[in-house]
Amino acid sequence: MRYLAALIACLMAVSAAAQEDAGALAREAGAQLESASIQLTEADSARDRVRALTQTVQAYEAGLSAMRAGLRRAAIREAQLSGQLAARDAEIVQLLAVLQRLTPGDSPTAFLHPGGPNGTARAGMLLAELTPALNQRAKTLRRDLSDVTDLRLLQTQAAAQLQTGLSEVQTARAALNQAMAERTDLPQRFTSDPVRTAILIASAETLDAFSSGLASIATDDAGWTPPSIDDQIGNLPAPARGLILRRAGEPDAAGITRPGILLATRPGALVASPTAATIRYVGPLLDFGNVTILEPRPGTLFVLAGMGVTYGETGQIIAADTPLGLMGGLPGQGSADVPSTGGDGGSAAASETLYIEVRQDNVPMDPLEWFSTDKDG
Repeated sequence: MRYLAALIACLMAVSAAAQEDAGALAREAGAQLESASIQLTEADSARDRVRALTQTVQAYEAGLSAMRAGLRRAAIREAQLSGQLAARDAEIVQLLAVLQRLTPGDSPTAFLHPGGPNGTARAGMLLAELTPALNQRAKTLRRDLSDVTDLRLLQTQAAAQLQTGLSEVQTARAALNQAMAERTDLPQRFTSDPVRTAILIASAETLDAFSSGLASIATDDAGWTPPSIDDQIGNLPAPARGLILRRAGEPDAAGITRPGILLATRPGALVASPTAATIRYVGPLLDFGNVTILEPRPGTLFVLAGMGVTYGETGQIIAADTPLGLMGGLPGQGSADVPSTGGDGGSAAASETLYIEVRQDNVPMDPLEWFSTDKDG
């Protein structure tokens, strides 16, 4: 009997701490995706359709990221509970056997002890003390079993909602593509001379050389005084959701170092301007792929490279949060954005990379001193 008391005490100690609701994040993410779906419906009638669709795509990206994290947590918690229950099979059998003998009508004196009345009294007192512990242990097991069932159901529902969200964000991206193609309301600070631009591209062998010659391609510069960003330096939003893959000055696999950072993003991630700026250049450049260069203030350049689709034209003045393009890997571009609960930072999930460089008076600066990059993918 003392052995059974010790066993119950040990089992109670294991389950004493309250368990966090592992499905709370997935449920919250589901609400985010539902809200984004409503935004998508309302975007068609919005006065500024581009802004509405930009906010819709960003809402979907935030909701999908949270949903993946919630699914991952739910899957881990379900596996933990299932493993614990499987490991306690023998204990559960013994507990059930004891509980079956302790029916509500039984009293301690109903049990006879070979040691006589004194033994019977001691056994009765011990069983009276054990009964609440046994009931609590049974309650804990029932809760764990119920949690496993709920988490499995939640995962099934969340996976379906994730797939729907992935389909709807693709619709929102397509609508944004169309809206950007039709947009004609952006002011033009200057026009770019195509001949000078072609000469600069052909003659520049480095990003440094290209950026130093950007002023030469502008004609009819009307001038523009952008709002000050001095108080935002260090807290500017990152151009895209993602995780830092490589910091400034860190060598890549080939041993090459660059002064910018490399951000790992999901396929099709939206890239937006961190602040109001002039677009100094848009197009392919050197070995960087598609490049957009922004000038948020005189002497400062933001270089963004690696997008699959780019928006805007050289010389345009854009507001903060204006879409600059989408990362590659979209369906139809050789990769599918499929549901994943394996995490947002893995190479398979965050398969695209955005290169970000900051230049002040054509001197490279550490982008991490300018942008807040605490977002997940």
